[in-house]
Amino acid sequence: MRLTTYTDYTLRTLMYLGLNRDRLATIKDIAELHAISKNHLMKVVHQLGLSGMVETVRGRNGGLKLKKEPSDINLGDVVRNTETDFYMAECFDREQSACVYAPSCALKGILGSATMAYLAVLDGVTLADLLKKDGGKRDAGPKPIRLRPSIS
Repeated sequence: MRLTTYTDYTLRTLMYLGLNRDRLATIKDIAELHAISKNHLMKVVHQLGLSGMVETVRGRNGGLKLKKEPSDINLGDVVRNTETDFYMAECFDREQSACVYAPSCALKGILGSATMAYLAVLDGVTLADLLKKDGGKRDAGPKPIRLRPSIS
C-alpha cells in the first residue's frame, strides 16, 4: 500500500505544525522546507481547517497552527480522511472489476485483512507519537519485513 501525495502532504503539514506550536506557520514555510507545491498545500491546509485539526488565521500576519493537541490527532483517522479508497487490487472496486477469479478468490479477503491490520497500527499512533525525540519508536508491532528483489 502506498499513501497518496495528498496524505503525505497532510502528514508533513501536521508534523510541521506540531513541531512549531510556538508561532503561526505559513504555507510558504512548509512548502519551502519540504520542496513541495504551495498550490497543493493550500488544498491540504483548507481541508485540515475544515476538519478542525488546524486553525487558519487570515490577514497580513496570518498563518496556521494546530487547533487540537497532537495527542488528540489520530493517524488512522487522518489517513482514512485523506485517502480516497483502500482498493488493494482491482476486485475491491465492484463497479470496475473484471477479474474472472472474483467469485471464488480468497485474495480479496486476505488483502482486506492486511489493509485492516495496516489501519489498526495507524489507529494506535497519534501526532504526539510522531513528534517524540526518539522518532515515535514503539515497542509493539511486528518488525519490518525485508523483501528480496525479484529474480528475472
